[in-house]
Amino acid sequence: MLPLEKEILKEVHQISPLSLIASELLSMISKPSHSLNQIVKLVECDASLTANVLRVANSAIFSPTVPITSILRAVAQLGERIVLTIALDACAGTLLRKPLEGYESGVNKLWEHNLRTAIASKKVSEFSSEIIGIELAFTAGILHDIGKAILSDFLKNSASDILSKIDSNEIPDYLHAESEKLGIDHTTVGYQMAVAWGLPSPLPEVIKYHHSPSAADVEHRALTYAVHLGDIIAMMGGGGTGSDDLKYHLDEGFQEYIDLSASDLETVMLLVEEEFSEIKSSLFQAKEKSI
Repeated sequence: MLPLEKEILKEVHQISPLSLIASELLSMISKPSHSLNQIVKLVECDASLTANVLRVANSAIFSPTVPITSILRAVAQLGERIVLTIALDACAGTLLRKPLEGYESGVNKLWEHNLRTAIASKKVSEFSSEIIGIELAFTAGILHDIGKAILSDFLKNSASDILSKIDSNEIPDYLHAESEKLGIDHTTVGYQMAVAWGLPSPLPEVIKYHHSPSAADVEHRALTYAVHLGDIIAMMGGGGTGSDDLKYHLDEGFQEYIDLSASDLETVMLLVEEEFSEIKSSLFQAKEKSI
């Protein structure tokens, strides 16, 4: 193990844990059998999350005719994806919103890319030959690049050299460049973060293999391909994380699991941008008004 790799893994284990409620939400939404009432009961256990959910539900983007004061009504109006996004933002927002200097990217870019990927992964999952829970696809997508939040600090001032090596075919892609320089890449760092946070399977596995889905366990492969494509779709739509945009390989094995035509891709990209704008407005506008 290279010295830098040890230092990176040490930092992984020093990050703040997710809140109990966020962890429970992630675990619950990862399972196909859960109810709205279960989510409501979890939200009600956290006063801060309750306040944030009510604030967003009453924001201008939703424009309720009657003020929403019930968590049941708020969760029903927002949907569990937005509730989960609010919970993650509350406990990991500082980490996921920071500038990615190692990728030459600014504030919020990682958070926005993860959100775009989550939406795209959910849309792509609808074209799967296997049944994939759309909420699970969204959850896996919103977590897929968490490793970049830590790895970025160790990649400062290296983007130009990495891009030069990729362009000259010295290295195949950005993932290999990270490994060559640091002894570890953002997928492995993300996997270690997911394990440290106690995230339930298959979330850690999808994070680890989202750039190499053919290496994932067969039982999680369709989901991993959905996130793999969701990530690329997010980058194609201009929502990447900086210098590594579209510097990864498409695993064409997706065709065995995902039946997505060129016209379907165009439709998905349009729907992703539409939903991304809606969620971003509902979360960020409400947040700004509360400050």
